[in-house]
Amino acid sequence: MARAPKPESSPVADFEASLDQLEQLVDKMEHGDMSLEESLAAYERGVGLYRRCQAALEQAELRVRLLSDPDNPASAEPFPAGSAAGDA
Repeated sequence: MARAPKPESSPVADFEASLDQLEQLVDKMEHGDMSLEESLAAYERGVGLYRRCQAALEQAELRVRLLSDPDNPASAEPFPAGSAAGDA
């Protein structure tokens, strides 16, 4: 019997999962109970997770720019540092 194709996860869900895995990996590495080989493998995994998170954030920024001004996304201004959605 053929399996139904797995639905694609959203970039936000992928970001959340990758960030959670990265945090768990950092916690494990900070305990210092890993061998050198395990540490290197964990570091490699961490770099990959970091890159996935960075790519997801870049996609989110692009979506915000496109929503702000679909005709000229390059004109969008960055959000002020320290601002939150609920601040007015």
